[in-house]
Amino acid sequence: MKYPNEYIDYLIFFHGERDYFECHEILEEYWKKTEQSKNDSIWVGLILLAVANYHYRRNNLNGAKRTLRKAIDLFNKEYRQISSLGLIDDEFISLMQKQLNKIESGEKYESIQLPIADSTLKKLCQERCTSKGCKWGAASDLTNDFLIHRHTLRDRSNVIQERRKQLLKRKGNE
Repeated sequence: MKYPNEYIDYLIFFHGERDYFECHEILEEYWKKTEQSKNDSIWVGLILLAVANYHYRRNNLNGAKRTLRKAIDLFNKEYRQISSLGLIDDEFISLMQKQLNKIESGEKYESIQLPIADSTLKKLCQERCTSKGCKWGAASDLTNDFLIHRHTLRDRSNVIQERRKQLLKRKGNE
């Protein structure tokens, strides 16, 4: 089965580098190119899952809980698509619920492994991860501030500039 490269990259960042922010960025770009008008897409669910784990690792339990609930709702609606992504659907849903229970109980963050059924996909991801110098299945480095707080430490000058441009455009049309 052929999977989009962005999905493979998502899995590598999710399981190898534990860079949930990058998971979000990669799949959001893909989703915008392929199904932006479809807010209930499985891709949106995976984006929300990455965001939930990002919040959870930062101990933002309210953000993690709210985001993961949305993701679980979406995964339940798009249940059939879970297995089409090479994942074990029942285990995946169960894992999401366990993660939500841990968040709701205030338990400390721990990295999770998505249940990949497709051994070819898993092997490909592991090989690419190794070639990038990351270790598949390694726990998050909780001492890496850039990884943990990436949204506050990244360069946002392009985003700010684009927002100003759009604001000026809207004001010109009023």
